[in-house]
Amino acid sequence: MRRHILAAGTSLLVVATASAQDNTQPAEPADAAEAAQADDVIVVLGSRIPRTQIEGPAPVTTITAEDILQQGYPDIPALLRSVTQNAGETQTTQSYGANTFTPGAQQVDLRGLGPNHTLVLVNGRRVADFPMPYGGNSNVADISNIPIGLIERVEVLSGAASAIYGSDAISGVVNFELKDQADGTRFDIQVGTTERGGGTSYRLTGTTGYSSGNFNALFGAEYRNQEPIWGFDREIQDSSADNPTTDQPLAMRNFLRTDEYYSYLDPGASTCAGLSHLNRGSTFYATRPGYGWDVAAGEYVDGHFCGSNEAMSYGMIQSDRERFNLFSSLTYDAGNGMEFFLDAQLGYSDTETFNGFKSWYYVAPDGNEEGTFYNPNHIGLYETYSWRQLDNWYRLFTPEEIGGFENGMITNESLTLNITPGIRGTFGARDAWNYEAYFNHARYTSEMAWPEIVIDAANAFFLGQPVDDPNNTTGYQRFDADPARLYTPLTPAEYDSIAAHTVYEPETWVNNFQASVSTGELLELPAGPVGFAAVVEAGTQNYEINPDPRALEQYYVGIRDSDGEGDREHYGAGAEFRIPLFDFLDVSAAGRYDQYAYADNEFGEFTYNLGAEFRPFDRLLIRGAIGTGFRAPDLHYVYRGQGTVNGSGADYYACRTNETGPSASDCVNNYWEGFISQRGGNPNLLPETAQSITGGFVWAPTDNFNLSVDYFSIEMEDQVLNLSVDQLLRDEAACRIGTSLDGAAVDPSTPTCVDALDRVQRYTSGALTGEIQYVDVLPINVATEETTGLDVEANANFAIGSMGDLSVGASYTYVFDHTIQQYPGDPVIDQFVPASGYEIPRDKGKAYITWTRDRFSTTLTTIYTGEMTNWNWDDKIDDSYWFYLSAQYNVSDRLRVSATVNNLLDSDPVEDPSHASYPYYNSSWYDSVGRTFFLQLTYQLGGEPL
Repeated sequence: MRRHILAAGTSLLVVATASAQDNTQPAEPADAAEAAQADDVIVVLGSRIPRTQIEGPAPVTTITAEDILQQGYPDIPALLRSVTQNAGETQTTQSYGANTFTPGAQQVDLRGLGPNHTLVLVNGRRVADFPMPYGGNSNVADISNIPIGLIERVEVLSGAASAIYGSDAISGVVNFELKDQADGTRFDIQVGTTERGGGTSYRLTGTTGYSSGNFNALFGAEYRNQEPIWGFDREIQDSSADNPTTDQPLAMRNFLRTDEYYSYLDPGASTCAGLSHLNRGSTFYATRPGYGWDVAAGEYVDGHFCGSNEAMSYGMIQSDRERFNLFSSLTYDAGNGMEFFLDAQLGYSDTETFNGFKSWYYVAPDGNEEGTFYNPNHIGLYETYSWRQLDNWYRLFTPEEIGGFENGMITNESLTLNITPGIRGTFGARDAWNYEAYFNHARYTSEMAWPEIVIDAANAFFLGQPVDDPNNTTGYQRFDADPARLYTPLTPAEYDSIAAHTVYEPETWVNNFQASVSTGELLELPAGPVGFAAVVEAGTQNYEINPDPRALEQYYVGIRDSDGEGDREHYGAGAEFRIPLFDFLDVSAAGRYDQYAYADNEFGEFTYNLGAEFRPFDRLLIRGAIGTGFRAPDLHYVYRGQGTVNGSGADYYACRTNETGPSASDCVNNYWEGFISQRGGNPNLLPETAQSITGGFVWAPTDNFNLSVDYFSIEMEDQVLNLSVDQLLRDEAACRIGTSLDGAAVDPSTPTCVDALDRVQRYTSGALTGEIQYVDVLPINVATEETTGLDVEANANFAIGSMGDLSVGASYTYVFDHTIQQYPGDPVIDQFVPASGYEIPRDKGKAYITWTRDRFSTTLTTIYTGEMTNWNWDDKIDDSYWFYLSAQYNVSDRLRVSATVNNLLDSDPVEDPSHASYPYYNSSWYDSVGRTFFLQLTYQLGGEPL
């Protein structure tokens, strides 16, 4: 009879099944697992039941500390970008959201279903979310603050796992296990630099331990300093001349004036010559073909303004960041199989990033940001044309005006805390039962500051005071503004008089109590013992954005933000069984019920997992699992206060009343308007739900080779999205007119019509009567998203005689389909069709080869990313290969030297001939850092040799 289960302690939530091993050693074959000794505790992601088998019913990728060293990952985001199941964007410094909503944060996005659907754990416990919402909407975990030098291993389980972990485990789980055993005292010193300049980094990691009687302690610390890289440090993005879509550079518009129809008004070459010292001496008399208007000829001509080609590059490719982490694990053996423990982690991060200088344009008292005002006295050549009396001014400020780049930084100073006291041990005959109880408190606090322009101060500075004119019939405020003011540089003191930093102090925290019991020997069946685990938990989760109160009003140019504050309570209980039906067939079953309470609402959700492991012979495992998942409503989606963003859409009502029988595309092409979009929360949201299926095999024909192939399918329902602005505008038009676009009768008294007519507000007086003033949206449970595909992984070891040993491996993920249906009845959108606008690769791959001889080891790794949609949404950009080379040499048993070259071929980002927006490549997936070198020294006092 084969023994399936170990009578050993469970470790927190760390779980079931390690399939596709990412390390350089192949997965242990079945017969070796059978021979495991009772004290060889194997803890796998996806189950609470202790066991001997490495493989289980669902695949898990494991990356060890040795893998991290050999494959040259400088930080956690870089490590997770190499995981083939991580199919979504890992936010970079150049990403829009990294500067606008979540400065300094980076996420993991398994299966490309959104980072809020991946559960992130540290030591099997939840971490506090980043305190600002991702994309202004959802709460997600920040992986950038996890210290890579203190990692023991990373485990990645893809697929719904709520029956084990509760909420959030829809697309999968990533668990970061920190070191828990002190092996003497160890120091790692790493220095990195780039071949193209900038980006120097330093990292110092230390671990040590202490033992006295029944008391044991592990202490770890890591300090990391990363210097910035600027856009102007890289030739491929240091100027608008790098734009692949234009024959002539399109300069940044620092000084721009237009009429009502946004035709450029010529400042004159001499005016721009007086500004040539700005933008580090690069400002000139610039043109945009076709943006001017010749009144006499009645035709479009070149438009003129004062701008700079080099100002395009005023942003960071890599942030300026300093980080410090402390970690400790303390245990006390109280005897009788009982142990007290305390785990604690403290992190500090100071990040500065820069994404360009602030701009000013006229903002009306009602929040309208089209920038137009009535200016009858300074129209020059155009004063005889009344429609030319509507004026628009635009200013993009320069380094000289603000007093240097350092005065325009976005800053984020953060503290993270995770502390867990608890008790664990064994009881019962032969100590067959394990128990654990702990309380976990996790907190993430920040102070973030963004430079902004104050509306009233800037309006007054540039335009003067508004003029009360009873004869003004334009619908716009009158200013008698002298254009010379627009073209006069500001002194730093003048800039300070119209600028301010908006400071937020957001905070999130999680309190959770959990108790669990488990055994590998609940009862004996003919094929082996039954494993069992049970868990109960209770907790609270809270977030507060604590914004600058002025940002919630119409105070800063381009921003009227939303507040957000709220909490929820949670209770859960679950159980899990692992049953050996036959010597060759094991089945597992888990069920869990969770209860959430928030905003005077409550809901309960039951989830389950069923799995099977079929071993027709020792070296082949055929496996499969089916499970359900859910995500409790995002706190910010529930509690978000009312705020505004710049919006736009087709005015279907104006289109259909002005045109005869127009199509939807006619309205989009000819009646597209800008307006204010208001957003708020929805306390009545229900959980998102998911169904997950995996199935495949693991084959290890020899001790030196293994292959795994697994199919996956995840279908998510009731996904939360903001109401579609386009659908609201279609409904509003149909309800006003009484028929839909296709001619069907529409009853304006239906709930859909009442809601649409309330959410689309139009001006009711003045010259703008009838135009859209704002559209009010809120999040709802509506979308369905599905992805299916295949994960493949193989690893092998070869002895090559006196030349040493070779280890090779490869992993590959191919997605068959990834679709989304945003609203019931809508067409199903294929996210791999360029026109859909989604930027995710269909496939990702990774391969490595390691040569080891005596004290020397070297590894060559390549990471492959498949084709993605181009910037123009009409084609694909090429796939890409990135190479990493590392080597380690043990100078002695106590000293090791390691060297790594990342981006070995010094490759540029994948070219996109259609990419008309700076930095002219997909900065969500690529960067222009170039070849990077790292040198690391490891020194160990005491403990086992290196």
